Amino acid sequence: MRVQARDEGVRVPEFSPLLNYDDLREFMANVPAPWVLKPRSEAASFGIKKLNSPEELWRKLDELGDRQSFFVLEQFIPGNVFHVDSVIWEDNVVFSIASGYARPPLSVVTSGDVFRSRVLPYESEDAVALRAMNKEVMKALRMKRGVTHAEYIKGDADGKYYFLETAARVGGANLAEMIETASGINLWREWANVEVANARKQAYRLPPVKQEYAGIIVCLAKQDFPDMSAYNDPEIVWKLKKEHHAGLIVHSQNPERIQQLLDNYGERFAQDFLAWMPQLDKPNE
Repeated sequence: MRVQARDEGVRVPEFSPLLNYDDLREFMANVPAPWVLKPRSEAASFGIKKLNSPEELWRKLDELGDRQSFFVLEQFIPGNVFHVDSVIWEDNVVFSIASGYARPPLSVVTSGDVFRSRVLPYESEDAVALRAMNKEVMKALRMKRGVTHAEYIKGDADGKYYFLETAARVGGANLAEMIETASGINLWREWANVEVANARKQAYRLPPVKQEYAGIIVCLAKQDFPDMSAYNDPEIVWKLKKEHHAGLIVHSQNPERIQQLLDNYGERFAQDFLAWMPQLDKPNE
């Protein structure tokens, strides 16, 4: 995906496959550390490692052995991370919504923190730019139809947007519920509707779309089933019911109110619930 996007003119972080050690040495000489070692076929930040020196990379490659070819080494770009979730029909992005993480997902899983995301103001500079870039990415990757969850970063150093990765699926971490709360679009349902329309050789029509705001907060919890009764603001529309997890979704017409609630809940979740465990290399470990 990185090669295809880069070849089509999409801005991506510098990267190198783990195939030729001479190429790796050249990459490290030209791209200053830190770097990110990423598996090419995992999700939810599983297996991603931040490396700060060539010595760390060589040690990791020794550990990987024959599995090295399943990874890519990528430039680490400090910045804010966003996601754009879309519905695609016959090569066209018929729906997209831009959201921003409070902290990059990699930082959440590696250092322990509360996961938060919120829908961006629709006409904000970031939202407009991200939706436009997302269209370029889907065109470059020849996405025909379905749904996509794509991630982008805005570099602190240059203010430019970079494509990180995408998947032809609904985003995880209950982001679909957040997006439905804000837009009225259920991505699971629309994915099914797209496939049914294609199978029946019918036209697909997107349902009416709202432009409201929502945010989500989720964390691992030290309690078996956390008591969230103290979280009772009227904007709360959904609470996560899952063992050793705490989470909720807030809804408002005002994006500033969403941000205020997420900031407040982030501190409270960290005190009331937050548990952390070392990052896993694979989901089933």
